[in-house]
Amino acid sequence: MKRQLIRPSVDLYWLPLGAGGRFVRLNGRIFEAVIARLEKRQTKDLYHSALVVRLPEGEFVIEQAPIRDGDGALRGVVAEGVVGSRWARPLRMFRYEIRCWRNGMIPDVDEAVDSPQRLTEDPFLAQRVLELVPDVPTPVWGRDELQAGEMWNSNSLISWLLVRSGLGDEAAHPPAGGRAPGWRAGLVVAGRPHSLPDNVLKGELRASNAGKSDNLHESHVALARRDADPACREVGDDLRRIATI
Repeated sequence: MKRQLIRPSVDLYWLPLGAGGRFVRLNGRIFEAVIARLEKRQTKDLYHSALVVRLPEGEFVIEQAPIRDGDGALRGVVAEGVVGSRWARPLRMFRYEIRCWRNGMIPDVDEAVDSPQRLTEDPFLAQRVLELVPDVPTPVWGRDELQAGEMWNSNSLISWLLVRSGLGDEAAHPPAGGRAPGWRAGLVVAGRPHSLPDNVLKGELRASNAGKSDNLHESHVALARRDADPACREVGDDLRRIATI
């Protein structure tokens, strides 16, 4: 049976910070109240962003999130980083993961606001976003290790991808009355040349693989090097066929 091609696209989703969890939402409100007072402005709703890339091979959810368990390969995890401090690295609850999850899902997507925002239907831009995910920097979450003037977090991942892929962030904007902390950090870092030290860019991925099974490590490598997956090579073939139509 001939495989039906999916129309390529990149969609942006905005989820209220702490959707599905009271603890994170409460901390977010306290954080925003403090920042708003320092900046002498009204408080705003905080949002977390995620991307859904559609290609002929399927849908890919791109998101930074807390590590759920040791089965990261099943969620398309391509890298991990530390939350708060590198000293907390041994504890799973203080690490985050970057997902490029084929046919995955965004948790609490039903709570998304003004979403999805269609960013492009260009198949080559969609493919470029997907290819860049393994190259995203993995500094400590919640800190400004990269001296971007703002802490690095999940929104930094998304804005970095949009700029590096050539999409730009002009069409991306949080819902009215809201803001996306960390967004500017991704823009600043994405605008720099590839000069960051390797231990900042991908050091946490190597550290997170220490002591794990060879099979799991190989899964990370296969995802980070998409050419190792024959099925992923079909994506490029399908895109080339679309371009000739």
